[in-house]
Amino acid sequence: MSGRLQDFMNKHIPNIESHMYGLVKDVSGPQTLKDSMLYSLEAGGKRIRPLFVTAVCEMFDQPKQAMYTVGATIEIIHTYSLMHDDLPCMDDDDLRRGKPTNHKIFGEALAVLAGDALNSLSFGILARMEEVPSEQRLELIRMLSEGAGAEGMVGGQVLDMEGEKRKLNLEELENVHINKTGALLRFSIESGAVLSGATKEDREALVEYAHHIGLAFQIQDDILDIEGTSEQLGKTAGKDIASDKSTYPALLTLEGAKNKLDEHYKAAVGALERLSVDAALLHEFATYIVRRSK
Repeated sequence: MSGRLQDFMNKHIPNIESHMYGLVKDVSGPQTLKDSMLYSLEAGGKRIRPLFVTAVCEMFDQPKQAMYTVGATIEIIHTYSLMHDDLPCMDDDDLRRGKPTNHKIFGEALAVLAGDALNSLSFGILARMEEVPSEQRLELIRMLSEGAGAEGMVGGQVLDMEGEKRKLNLEELENVHINKTGALLRFSIESGAVLSGATKEDREALVEYAHHIGLAFQIQDDILDIEGTSEQLGKTAGKDIASDKSTYPALLTLEGAKNKLDEHYKAAVGALERLSVDAALLHEFATYIVRRSK
């Protein structure tokens, strides 16, 4: 990771996290429910999605408090999806970010309800951003609804579950991950453009970047499932192989998956060349995503 990107993360992650935790702590409701919500949020993570919002806003010279709020909503949605994904009825995992999964601590019923509460909370947070013009707020709510729901992440999860019953071809596998992983990454990047008032041309270039970086993110995850350890990953390594899941290495071989990763990396970087502003930070993010070890 470059020094510039590390400095960027060190500067913004504490602000993102303190803002996010504060939004959840301010919620009224049973303390056990809030404890479960905060347990998974505070377990850590790369915070890539809220960092993308912040990076795009800074790229357009539009840093503002709202970028932390929007970033928090994405991380809240992402965390709820992991809590549900770890449940016995889905991926049935005992480890997440190096800690016992939520249902192992709080039980399955509370893990489901805490995830539901995080999902609902995120839309309320966006609706209450009074410092953002109402037209932008409505657009962000619409975009998050599409990115997180049946047209995006949840739809992708269903395609992923259905794909476990058979071998997927490359087009089908990409469709799973464009939705399951890529939809929230796209929202992260495009929401920064909305907050910054970016032009139509700049938004289109950023959406193309998001498309390729989302696929690159998933391919690297699949590679790490083979090459990484549970300690490095903070979750169970080798689970995809054990469950005979359709992955890029399974479909293309490990070497083929690495070639496909490089292809999407180059396409993402190429999209940045069309932007009207300096996109060096997003370039560094792309490099980090394809070279990360966890």
